[in-house]
Amino acid sequence: YMPEGEGRQARKPIPLEHLNKIKQECVKADDELRWLVAMMCDTGMRLGEAVGLSIDDLVLDSSIPHVKIRPKAWRKLKTVGSERDIPLVGVSLWAAKRITLQRRSEFAFPKYTNHRFSNSNSASAALNKWLKSLVPDGCVMHSLRHSFRDRLRSVECPFDVIDRLGGWITSGVGQSYGSGYSVEVLSKWMTKIN
Repeated sequence: YMPEGEGRQARKPIPLEHLNKIKQECVKADDELRWLVAMMCDTGMRLGEAVGLSIDDLVLDSSIPHVKIRPKAWRKLKTVGSERDIPLVGVSLWAAKRITLQRRSEFAFPKYTNHRFSNSNSASAALNKWLKSLVPDGCVMHSLRHSFRDRLRSVECPFDVIDRLGGWITSGVGQSYGSGYSVEVLSKWMTKIN
């Protein structure tokens, strides 16, 4: 007998109307904490991935602006499949531009990251406190990832593309063959959810 999720609290996706309100509030506040939320809204990044970004990870001078998720000395990645490029669209593109323009450090979020350590727990506490008044009960920062996946499903994005964008492990031997999806192909699907 293997219990199915007993004792685990299921994370809910953030409904689209609430997500749009979060995005508006991020642009209105226009500060480091809200740039972090905005980066996660339209990329599906894990909080730890976003907190540990360096300025060099934000590729804005490309024909398709994107963010590079790579392991760092100060922040490891959850899985091998977590290493990826995510096209920047919507409020996440806005946040990347604001971070670059207001650059104070080589880190995108220097309040939470230095050369030795990336403190996503501290960021999580601050962000969940801010988010609480904007979302239904049961929604937290991690709910942005659930919403991201649902938004991609709603535009009928293929599951292997969804998995690639979110850094989820895709099953099957064939998935490890070849170079994977180009940022151009990924961008096609990202623009559909914007």
